[in-house]
Amino acid sequence: MTYPLLETIQSPGDLRRMPRTQLKAVADEVRACLLDNVSKTGGHLSSNLGTVELTVALHYVFNTPEDRLVWDVGHQTYPHKILTGRRERMGSLRQLGGLAGFPRRDESPYDTFGTAHSSTSISAALGMALAAQQKGEDRHAVAIIGDGAMSAGMAFEALNNAGVHDECKLLVVLNDNDMSISPPVGALNRYLAQLMSGRFYASAKNVGKQVLRVAPPLFELARRLETHAKGMVVPATLFENFGFNYIGPIDGHDLESLIPTLENLRNLKGPQFLHVVTKKGQGYKLAEADPIAYHGPGKFDPATGLQKAATPAKQTFTQVFGRWLCDMAEQDKRLVGITPAMREGSGMVEFHQRFPERYHDVGIAEQHAVTFAAGMACEGLKPVVAIYSTFLQRGYDQLIHDVALQNLPVVFALDRAGLVGADGPTHAGAYDIPYLRCIPNMSVACPADEKECRQLLSSAFEQSHPVAVRYPRGAGAGVEPESGLKSLPFGKGEVRREGRGVAILAFGTLLYPALDAAEKLDATVVNMRWAKPLDTELLLKIAASHDALVTVEEGAIMGGAGSAISEALQAAGVVRPLLQLGLQDIFTEHGDPAKLLSMQGLDAAGIERAISSRFAAVPLPGKASKPVLKSVG
Repeated sequence: MTYPLLETIQSPGDLRRMPRTQLKAVADEVRACLLDNVSKTGGHLSSNLGTVELTVALHYVFNTPEDRLVWDVGHQTYPHKILTGRRERMGSLRQLGGLAGFPRRDESPYDTFGTAHSSTSISAALGMALAAQQKGEDRHAVAIIGDGAMSAGMAFEALNNAGVHDECKLLVVLNDNDMSISPPVGALNRYLAQLMSGRFYASAKNVGKQVLRVAPPLFELARRLETHAKGMVVPATLFENFGFNYIGPIDGHDLESLIPTLENLRNLKGPQFLHVVTKKGQGYKLAEADPIAYHGPGKFDPATGLQKAATPAKQTFTQVFGRWLCDMAEQDKRLVGITPAMREGSGMVEFHQRFPERYHDVGIAEQHAVTFAAGMACEGLKPVVAIYSTFLQRGYDQLIHDVALQNLPVVFALDRAGLVGADGPTHAGAYDIPYLRCIPNMSVACPADEKECRQLLSSAFEQSHPVAVRYPRGAGAGVEPESGLKSLPFGKGEVRREGRGVAILAFGTLLYPALDAAEKLDATVVNMRWAKPLDTELLLKIAASHDALVTVEEGAIMGGAGSAISEALQAAGVVRPLLQLGLQDIFTEHGDPAKLLSMQGLDAAGIERAISSRFAAVPLPGKASKPVLKSVG
C-alpha cells in the first residue's frame, strides 16, 4: 500500500506544516497503515483505531516533543509511532529487535515516558509539568488516559495533587470509548467545548466572579447556575472539584472539534481536563462490531477479518484455570472469583456466565482487588484472585498487610508467569517467586504442565492460608488434565528421572527441557512443584546422593527458587556445588517466547550447555566419579 501524505511526514513538525484541510486525509492514511501492519504482525488494534484523530490533533497542536505527551498504558500509541518517524518500521512491531508495542524512552524522543501498566500518565505528566515550571521552561505536559484506567486509585491520587497547582501547564485528556454522542447534540457539544475552552470565557468567568463577590447571594446564584448549565450537558462537577477546568465531552473523531479546542486549552494556565469520546475499532467495521475480539488479535486478513480458529490440540494454562474455577465453584459454594479488569485474559468468561453472583470484576484496581479478597476471606468465603504476575506487583502492600499478615485463605492464580513474548519486559512475570516467597504465611506452587496446574490449584484451594499458583502464558507440554478435582500433596516434589552425579531441580514448566537435557547428561531430574515451602526432605536426600545440584526456573535468579535451595542447603549445613539457571538480571526484550528462552539459555540445549560448561566432567552411565568444578574468576 502507498501513503502519499504519510510519506511526506517524517516527524510531527512536517504534520504541523500541513494545511488543516489535509488532516482528515492524513488520519485516513494512518488508519490504513495501522490496519495493514497489525494484520501482519498481530498486536493491539481496536484501541489504536480509536485514537487516530486524537493523535493527529495532539501532534498538530502541540510542539512535540518539546511539549510532552504521556500515553496511559500505551497500547494505543501505534498512530503516535507512525507520525513520529517510525512508520517504515511498523512491520517489525513487537518482534525481536523491532518496535515495542508500548512507548519506550530509548526508542524515540517522542516517547517521553515508558508505559504499559495502567493509570500512571497523570502522575508522570504532572511531574513533568512542575519540573518545567521549576526550571523556567515554557512547555506543556499532556496525559492521555482511557476511561478504564480512570478506575484506578492512582489516577485520582494524581488528580488530587494536580488540582492545587494553578500555574502548571497540565492537560489531561480523557479518552472515553465507553459512551457515545448522539448526532443531535454533537454540534452543541462542539460549540460549548470551544466556547468554554476559550480565553474570553475563562476571563469573563473569573471577572464575573470577582464582581459578584460583593453581593454574595448573587455570586452563589451565578455559581449554581453555571454548574447546573454545564451539568446538563457535561459531567463537569467531579473533575472541577479536583481543581481542573473541565471541557467536553467532544467527539474524538472530529478534527474540526478537536483542533480548535486543543488550541484554546494550550493557551490556558492551570490544570485543564478535556473529555473526548471515541469508538474502539473506528473505521474498520469488523472491529467496531466486536472491539473485544480485535483488542489484541494475531495475524489476519483485513478483507475477511478474524476467522474461528480450529480447536487447538493443547489447552492453554489459562483455559485449564478457567475450567478448574467453574468445576470447583460447582463443588464449593464459598468460592468467589475476582479479577482486576482481565476477564478474557484470565479465562473467566465462562465463570462469569455461569456464576454471575460470585464473579467480581473490580476494574483496573489491583490494590483494591487484593484487599477486597481479604475482606471476603474474613467472612468465610474462599476468594480466587485471577491476576497476571506483573499486575500483582501493583497490590504488593495489600498482599503483605491485608492478606498474609492476617493469614487469610486467598488463592492467587498468577497467569503470565515467566516471559510473555511480544508484550515485552513490562508484562513479564519474572519477579513473583522472589517477591512472594519472602512473605510469611505465603506459599508458591509451580506446576510443570497442564495436569499439574489443575491439581495444584486444588491443592492451593484446600489450604487455610494464602497460596499463589504461577503458570505461563499459552500452552505447555500438552499433558491432559484429569476431569476431577484431585490435589497434589502440599509442599512435596517428585523425582522424574534417576541419574548420576548431577541432579537438576526444576521449578515449573522448564521441567520438560530439563528432562531433555538430562537424557544427554544422565542427570537426575526432580520436579520440585513448590518454591515455598520447599520439599526439604526430598532436597536433602537428593543432595546426599549427588555430587552437584542445578536449579532451573523461568523467573528471576536473584532471590528466586534457586536462592531458596541455596538457603535450605546452608541451613542444613550441606555443602554442594550449586548452579542456578533462570532469568538473568536484565529486562528481557519483546520477541518470540521460545527464542527468548533460548537466548537466556533456558531451552534443553542451553541447560545442557550450562551444566557441561560449569562441570568439566559429567559422570557417564556406570561411573560414579565426582564432577570437576571449573574455577570461578
